[in-house]
Amino acid sequence: MAEAYIIDAVRTPRGIGKPGKGALSHLHPQHLAATVLKAIKERNNLDTATVDDIVWSCSSQNGKQGGDLGRMSALAAGYDISASGTTLDRFCGGGITSVNLAAASVMSGMEDCVIAGGTEMMSYTAAFAAEQANAGLPPRLMGSGNDALDALHPQSHQGVCGDAIATMEGIKREELDALALVSQERADRAIREGRFDKSLVTVYNEDGSVALDHEEFPRPETTAEGLAALKPSFTGIADYDMGGGFTFRKQINRRYPDLKIEHFHHAGNSSGVVDGAAAILITSPEYAQKHGLKPRARIVAYANQGDDPTLMLNAPVPAAKKVLAKAGLKVEDIDVWEINEAFAVVAEKFIRDLDLDREKVNINGGACALGHPIGATGSILIGTALDELERSGGRYGLVTMCAAGGMAPAVIIERIEG
Repeated sequence: MAEAYIIDAVRTPRGIGKPGKGALSHLHPQHLAATVLKAIKERNNLDTATVDDIVWSCSSQNGKQGGDLGRMSALAAGYDISASGTTLDRFCGGGITSVNLAAASVMSGMEDCVIAGGTEMMSYTAAFAAEQANAGLPPRLMGSGNDALDALHPQSHQGVCGDAIATMEGIKREELDALALVSQERADRAIREGRFDKSLVTVYNEDGSVALDHEEFPRPETTAEGLAALKPSFTGIADYDMGGGFTFRKQINRRYPDLKIEHFHHAGNSSGVVDGAAAILITSPEYAQKHGLKPRARIVAYANQGDDPTLMLNAPVPAAKKVLAKAGLKVEDIDVWEINEAFAVVAEKFIRDLDLDREKVNINGGACALGHPIGATGSILIGTALDELERSGGRYGLVTMCAAGGMAPAVIIERIEG
């Protein structure tokens, strides 16, 4: 099997994902994706006529985010028309899956140069949902709409799932707040020390002025006292009647009837709502040599894992174990762990279940501090892990994250010295 090299990784800063308030919220999603695609092209003097495919991720593929962002954004970025593109959805995990599929096509020998990545403008999806609500359209539920199927494998609201898992695991709010505070502190340190600078690209407005050149979401002034004062976010959502007596709490209790869910998660220990995009250039060794490109890392192994869709957020641990086994590696071999902080309990449980050294996990902060632009986050985290491996001199990085439906993709990368 051929190897797949990571040549470069770039991303936008993450803008606050509120309509009319975030620095990126007025832009078209294609503009955001085109920004990182242009950066990949220019930084690597890439002949885009040699790009075999562009594999893109976007979770909310409707309205402006519909219509195959991978292809249309490449055209907006000025790529040669021969560079094809496709767009996928694995909910939150799509940004890892786009990289894994790109790597797979290269490792199979069928393609030599593929760009992977993702875009999510949560400011747009919020506005789109509001338009639907104003038009009298019902919200999209996580359940299938089939009572018989939902009785077997019901899904609930992710925030309520986070609270349910924390309750089941005996993880206290103070412990979740402590993880969130560390996330803010590490993100602040990373920003001040320029640890993100290698991958970060400025987003410009159509008129050439700067739209955003820095992370907009972090709150370095966060304190333990401030987090403790925040009210839980999902109590009302858990019991909101969606029609016919359907509530998210009832969905969970259909599978776990004795569980009395306590509510611990709030805006401070949950992932931030943001806009963002990322792109990763993946090639075969032969392509890299022919075009004078220096590889930064190689894809060692990747895996996909499903788990209980009712609790939804627990697949990262089995996914990590699966990809470690595929790579022939052990927990102690991994120098950099990136586990998406969709909710603080996801990272906390991950650390506990695998008995990880906390100093190796989300070293430069996570989504509690930096935000989680759904379909783009996985690609962002792979770039973050690569930058940290190069900064620290580590060898292996493992990236994984929970996704709706009770899934988790995972990937292990190895830094190439040179």
